[in-house]
Amino acid sequence: MPEDTTEIEIPDRYRYAVIPHIMVDDAAAAIDFYQRAFGAREDFRIDAPGGGILHAEITIGRSVLMLGDAGAGEAEAASFAAPTSLGGRTSVTLHVFVPDVDALAERAEAAGAEIVQPPTDMFHGDRTVILKDPSGHLWVFLTHMEDISQEELRRRLAAAG
Repeated sequence: MPEDTTEIEIPDRYRYAVIPHIMVDDAAAAIDFYQRAFGAREDFRIDAPGGGILHAEITIGRSVLMLGDAGAGEAEAASFAAPTSLGGRTSVTLHVFVPDVDALAERAEAAGAEIVQPPTDMFHGDRTVILKDPSGHLWVFLTHMEDISQEELRRRLAAAG
């Protein structure tokens, strides 16, 4: 059972989330891409003594993302890997709710994202786009369209085949 954290002080920005921490081959370029494509705000960065970025944090909408260079200092010692070192594959997909998924998809594609699935109204009540960023990470951006019951969700899923 998870530890009760009611008595432990957790910074507000981390209070209700699992914070993704991704590794890339060029964190500075990734941050620049996320700013141009997703409207990210860089909150801070810690440069690695030998070059590159040891740790950085950005905010996309209200979501915090940690990132760093896979070959920088502690990251290298801990055997973190960027998708490029895994043959372009990743085991994590990052989901972010945004007010206008169509506008975000257009902006992201213009900045160099690959559209894996164009904006589509999905059975779960969200309009969704799936993108691959230049670092190889998969992103699912969603705009919530309607609340649906579990029963309706199951019905729609079965109808979708």
